Amino acid sequence: MAGNTRGTSPAPPKASDDPLATLASLPGVADSVASVRKGVDRVYGHRIMRRRSNEVTSEAALRGARGSAALSGADWALEEVRRRTDFGVEGEPRTVGAALRLTAEAGQLLSVWRQSPLRVLARLHLVAASGGGQGSAEAGGRHGPGGAADDTVGRPRLAAEPVDEPLIELPLPDADEVAGRLDGLSRLLLTGTEAPALVTAAVVHGELLALRPFATCNGLVARAAERIVLIGSGLDPKSICPAEVGHAELGRAAYVAALEGYVSGTPEGVAAWIAHCGRAVELGVRESTAVCEALQRGAA
Repeated sequence: MAGNTRGTSPAPPKASDDPLATLASLPGVADSVASVRKGVDRVYGHRIMRRRSNEVTSEAALRGARGSAALSGADWALEEVRRRTDFGVEGEPRTVGAALRLTAEAGQLLSVWRQSPLRVLARLHLVAASGGGQGSAEAGGRHGPGGAADDTVGRPRLAAEPVDEPLIELPLPDADEVAGRLDGLSRLLLTGTEAPALVTAAVVHGELLALRPFATCNGLVARAAERIVLIGSGLDPKSICPAEVGHAELGRAAYVAALEGYVSGTPEGVAAWIAHCGRAVELGVRESTAVCEALQRGAA
């Protein structure tokens, strides 16, 4: 998908045929990319990463899930997320449980993402909306809130089907537009791009929030997809830079305002959204750097 991907992906197209690479030339984007790269390299070079990287990855996953849930309306303290084992099928516990499941799932889907991004998005929605109960995503079942069978789970919405995504109040594209733009995004990713990982991740995240292709859990899925791109691109292969932490720290109002810029389609708006995503990654880097420092002191 991104230019750093190894394996059997097609050779990247020329920049003139590469819309994502074109976005990398927008004003300010190169600076955001360079700043993110510098921060990520710094935390990967921390001495604690040489022997305790698995602990940092686990803590980043927990904190990332907490941040993603907060943006979807379940703003729990980190220690509450850490200690709880009872994540119900309704309300805030359901949202937190969904975020935790998605964070755990994201790293397992890299090979599938490179072959079929749409299949991964369907899987992510299935995992998020399953409720985590018996017969849920782990067993291949399709259940919505409360455990009831729900044929909207794991597929893009059809015409006239409602969307429950209270944070995002932008106009909702119709089902035909959703299908067309999802297909276009998938083709872009499969063709390959020379765009930096930050740009690709921001576009995937922004498109999914703009389209809200599923009946529920679109924000959670969009942020999980951003995580997959950052891991799979090679920018953050150990998943220790949780952008979700940064998005939550920057706040819901800033998140929505930046998304509005992306949806506007103006160069300034799209560049501002990419910069916002870059800042979120940098704050995730700061979070994991603090975890490294705590581990080094023996305080975590």
